Amino acid sequence: MAQTGSQSIVAAPAAPKKGNLYDVTRIQLDKAAKALNLDPDVYTILSQPKNELIINFPVRMDDGRYILFKGYRVQHNNILGPYKGGIRYHEEVSLDELKGLAAAMTWKSALQDIPFGGGKGGIKFNPRLHSKSELERITRRYTHALGNNIGPELDVPAPDVGTTAQMMVWIMDTYMNFSGAGEKNAVRRVVTGKTVTSGGSYGREAATGQGLVTCVTEWARNRKFNLNGATFIVQGFGNVGSWAAKLLSKMGATLVGVGDYKGYLANPEGMNPHKLSEHVAHTGSVEGYKGARPISRDEFFALECDLFIPAALELEIDEKEARALKCKVLVEGANGPTYPAAEAILAERGIDLLPDILVNSGGVTVSYYEWLQNKRSERWELEEVETRLEKQMSRTYRQVCDVAEERKVDYRTAAYVIALERIAKAYAERGIFP
Repeated sequence: MAQTGSQSIVAAPAAPKKGNLYDVTRIQLDKAAKALNLDPDVYTILSQPKNELIINFPVRMDDGRYILFKGYRVQHNNILGPYKGGIRYHEEVSLDELKGLAAAMTWKSALQDIPFGGGKGGIKFNPRLHSKSELERITRRYTHALGNNIGPELDVPAPDVGTTAQMMVWIMDTYMNFSGAGEKNAVRRVVTGKTVTSGGSYGREAATGQGLVTCVTEWARNRKFNLNGATFIVQGFGNVGSWAAKLLSKMGATLVGVGDYKGYLANPEGMNPHKLSEHVAHTGSVEGYKGARPISRDEFFALECDLFIPAALELEIDEKEARALKCKVLVEGANGPTYPAAEAILAERGIDLLPDILVNSGGVTVSYYEWLQNKRSERWELEEVETRLEKQMSRTYRQVCDVAEERKVDYRTAAYVIALERIAKAYAERGIFP
C-alpha cells in the first residue's frame, strides 16, 4: 500500500536505474517499421495508445483506515479485436510502463493471428504488504472504478505480475454484479486467467511457460542442440520462470542459477524446480532455499549456462549484463527485459535472442482459448489445450524464422514485421471512420 511502502525489503544489490519501457518499445517499433516500409499513417496510429485511463479510488484497510490507490488501464489498439492484456500489482507501476506493455500485447496478438488487440492495466502498490481481504477489496474497487471501460467484447484483462487467478475471479464476479441480471453468465469472459472452477481453462497457468519451452525446443532443433544435459538460469521465479524451469528439467535440462527481487542463487550440480517452487510459494522468494548458495547479481549474470531466461520485470539486461552473459541463447520470458544497446551486444557476441512477443505469447494464446470456451459454454480437456498451444507456437516460431531469413533481420524485428503486416492490412481494408 502506498503509505506503508517505505518498509524495507532485504534485497540483492539493486540493478541500475531503469529507463523508460515505452521509449524502448518505440525504438523496436521504428526498427521494424523501417524494415517493413510501414505506411506512415498506420505508424502514426500505432505510435500512441487509443485510450489511457487513470483512476484514484479509496479502499478500507483491515484496521479501518482508508487508503487512496492509483490505478491505470491503457488500451493500445483494437483493430483486430477486443483490447487484451494483464493487470499488474506492483509499486513501480507507471503510465509509460503500461503503455509499453499494452503495445507489446498488440504485437503479440497480431503475431499469433488471434482476434485480440492490446491493453494493460495495473495498480501502483505492493501487494505483499496486504492481507487477502484487503487485496479482495482493492481488486473489486478497482474493477468497479474501471466500470464499462472493460467488457467481454471491449477489453479483457488477465493476470500479470503481482496478480493471481483468484484476483481474476474477483474481477469477474464484480463485473457480473453490475451487469444486468440476465447477462451475468454471458459476461464470464470479461477476464481470462481465472481458476478452472470459476470458468478458467485447463492449461492456462502453465501456458506462458509451455509456450516458452516450445520456442526453446524449436530453437534447439534448428541449432541441432540437445536440450537433454543442457544448463539454464532463470531470473524471476514466478509463474513464467517456475513453469519454464519445471518443463525444461523434465526434458533433461538442469537449473544451475536463479534469482528474484530478494537475491540470487547458484548450484552447478542443479536445483530441483519443484522443490524451489514449493519454497517460493511458502516464503515469497527464492531467498533462503537450501539447495543452492547465495551469489551476487553480477555473479548470476556471469554464470556459465546454455540458456538464460529473464522472467522477472522489464529492462533488466543492459550493456553490462549483455557483456557478462555466458549463454548460447537468451529467451525473453519477461516483457521487455532487454535494452536495445544490450541486444546489439548480444548479436555481436553471437548469442541468439528469442523475443518476448513470440516467447511469452503462450499466455495470451491460451487466454483466447479460455475466452472462446466461455463464449461457447465449452470445457476443453487439458490435452486439447496443450496440443493446440504447441501447434500454434511452433507454427509461429517457424514463420518468424522464415521472415528473419528472408529479410535478413533479427528474430524480434521479424516478429514485429509479421504483426505489423497483419495490422496494416486490416487498416488498409477498413480505413479510418468517418
